[in-house]
Amino acid sequence: MLNVGDKAPEYLGKDESGKDIYLNDFSGKKLVVYFYPKDSTPGCTAEACSLRDGLSDLTDAGYAVIGVSGDSAASHQRFKEKQMLNFPLIADVDKVLIKQFGAWGEKKMMGRVYDGILRTTFVISPEGTIERVITKVDTKNAATQILQSK
Repeated sequence: MLNVGDKAPEYLGKDESGKDIYLNDFSGKKLVVYFYPKDSTPGCTAEACSLRDGLSDLTDAGYAVIGVSGDSAASHQRFKEKQMLNFPLIADVDKVLIKQFGAWGEKKMMGRVYDGILRTTFVISPEGTIERVITKVDTKNAATQILQSK
C-alpha cells in the first residue's frame, strides 16, 4: 500500500469515456482518489453520492475527486449517468492502479474470505505525494470525512 509521503503514480488510467487521466491533470489541487468495490451497490452508491453532493465544498477547499473500481467503462458510464456523478471514474479492469495503491487484499463477508478491492481513500498533495490515507471510510459522509480530517 502507498503510505503518507510516498509519490503517487503519474498515470492513473482511463476514465469512463476512454480518456487517459494523469496526476498532472490536477496540478495545483489536492486530488482525492477513492477506491470502491463495485458500481451500483448500496455502499458504493452512498459513497459516490456523498462525494457528488459535497463536490462544491471539496472544490472550494482545493480538491478534485476521482473514483476507481475494477468495473468496465460501460458500467461506469451507466453508474455515472444514473447517479448524476460530477467527477471521473477510472475503469481499472486489470486492477493495475488498485494494486499500485495497495487497495487490493483479503476481505471477509458473511464468513467467506476472498480477495477484492478494499474501500480506501487517498488524498494526494498538489506536489504528487500521498498526504492522507483513509481506510475506515464513512460511505454516507465521505465528503465531510475528507474535509474534517484535513
